[in-house]
Amino acid sequence: MIGAVPLLLIAAVFYCLFNIVSGLSTNIAAAKRSGLPYFVVPLSPWNRVGQIFHKFWVPVYRLLPRRCWEDIVVVFDPNWHYVLNHKAFAKLGNTFLLVSPGTIVCFTENANVLHQITSKREAFPKPTEAYAILGQYGQNVVTLEGSAWRMHRKITSASFNEKNASLVFRESVSQTKGLINLWLGPDGLGNKTFKTIEQDTASLMLNIIANIGFGLKILWPGEEFPADADPRLAKYATQEPPPGYTMSFGNALARTLDYLILLLIVPKWILRVVPIKHAKVAVEAESNFVGYLNQFLQEKIDDVRKGNNSGEQGLDIMGSLVRTSYGDGAAEGSAPGTTTSGGKKGAQVARLTDSEIIGNAFVNIVAGHESTANVLHFALVELATNPASQRRLQRDVDTQLGGTDPSTWDYDAEMNRLLGSMVGAAINETLRLVPPVVDIPKMVSPTQDQPITIAGVRHMLPRGSTVGLAVIAAQRNPQYWPTKPSKVSDAETDIDDFVPERWLQIDSTAATTTTAVEGADTEDFGGYAGSDTSAQLYRPPRGAFIPFSDGARACLGRRIAIVELASALAVIFQRYSVELAVDEWASDDQVGAMSRGEKAEVYGRAQQQAREVVQSATSLITLKLHGNMHVPVRLVRRGDERFVDWVDA
Repeated sequence: MIGAVPLLLIAAVFYCLFNIVSGLSTNIAAAKRSGLPYFVVPLSPWNRVGQIFHKFWVPVYRLLPRRCWEDIVVVFDPNWHYVLNHKAFAKLGNTFLLVSPGTIVCFTENANVLHQITSKREAFPKPTEAYAILGQYGQNVVTLEGSAWRMHRKITSASFNEKNASLVFRESVSQTKGLINLWLGPDGLGNKTFKTIEQDTASLMLNIIANIGFGLKILWPGEEFPADADPRLAKYATQEPPPGYTMSFGNALARTLDYLILLLIVPKWILRVVPIKHAKVAVEAESNFVGYLNQFLQEKIDDVRKGNNSGEQGLDIMGSLVRTSYGDGAAEGSAPGTTTSGGKKGAQVARLTDSEIIGNAFVNIVAGHESTANVLHFALVELATNPASQRRLQRDVDTQLGGTDPSTWDYDAEMNRLLGSMVGAAINETLRLVPPVVDIPKMVSPTQDQPITIAGVRHMLPRGSTVGLAVIAAQRNPQYWPTKPSKVSDAETDIDDFVPERWLQIDSTAATTTTAVEGADTEDFGGYAGSDTSAQLYRPPRGAFIPFSDGARACLGRRIAIVELASALAVIFQRYSVELAVDEWASDDQVGAMSRGEKAEVYGRAQQQAREVVQSATSLITLKLHGNMHVPVRLVRRGDERFVDWVDA
């Protein structure tokens, strides 16, 4: 006779099997009703456990008959979007479904579908659970949806305007000059190989974001605190920690971001007890950083209560949030986190709690630092790898800015011209090839199926299913872009090559007219509402270029990021060139004795290696190089180049 425990185990097994079979059957039926191509898979490619252990279970999956997996197995590689991009969709269809027992996932690279989905926030909301870990320091505009998101969006968007963009431009110019001095070295001559370009661009953006987020001035080694700066902030500008801290603000912020994934995923009590150096450093950095955030918050609250509005003279996101929640209009006795009447009669003033202020300041740092730093890093590497494009960019900078001192550049006069030149083209091309986020998650409203239209045919996406907007696939789909035969590979087109000149082909017929989206959002949520590309450059179809997403949930700081990138590139290339280092193949003396043909050959090796390294990038929070991967480069004064003033890609 079978005992009670075995019977319960058998019943549990049958119950699980029933749920699996029932769930799969229900989902297959829903997929069939959509009319889209679908593939049955054992689990969602977004399953975190499946992603972590894909190298173990995928080989087992491949033991099934080939017809069960040969078409679709590639999507279980966590990096498939970047590695395969459009090639996967060319085989599977521009919009297709993956059906598993637990869920239905729709992936699309169709530009029109991308535009439809990003235009209807309520029909296709953000799956907030995927962003929950970014709320550890306080709920924020990234982690929320619905009315709470609307309130956060309207409050935080106030800082992202053209007036503040001009302040970012000025700070970016100043900080980039500091970076150049670091690269030139103590003798100021430059022309030395460094392998830290990724870390250095990260430091540049950290310094800028400290100013944007908190109104702080962070110094490069050897710099002195500006005489006209707020003396209260001097203690945060140095590399020495102030009393009560074991790290400077800059180091605490940098180390926290270095270990961010570890800090977000692993419980703090585990990090505190494990005998691993990296865990100890991560905990120490975060403790210092959180301490700074709370100190900044209290100082800014005190300023507002004392009527000190000096922070309004500079860009200070946290200060702006504090003024919104503690200023005159919010001082009628209501608690933060509410919407109250105050100030003018009948005015409604939304307020954030202290933790929400910190949460929004933190998420703006993460979004504004790593993504922009990575794009600048890749742009510099690509321009060094493609000398002809670098020379054309320098000619545009020469034409527009000549030899003028960058500190005299005027934002209103220069920025849009820069973005309509090769500078803007290089930024756009970098964003096209290596966007910060390769796949944007959405979901279908759980209340009802939602329609999408493809080539005039209406398809219903099942309610509650998840959607992957394959940004990088659309951005590498030759249907949407001007292309020519590749000059660097045997590919039929140069769609996978860095060719910023394609953005200068404004007379191309590749772009198509964007049709209006039925039910699109019409509410103004605040923030920058302009195009992500200059009117002077090629304009791809709506949805084909969305490196910052699109619609109401587009990145709030995208204009700020573009300003940072354009100003940095203009300052660097006005007087300098960036070359790939060839130390691995030849010494300086050997290069000096080479003929042009020999120089071209050795630089060709460096170019090939640089392209392979960039192709090895992987996406965790953002797309970047991980581990020990790097591209060694040199900063050289214009006129002293060894390669890029004549070598063609």
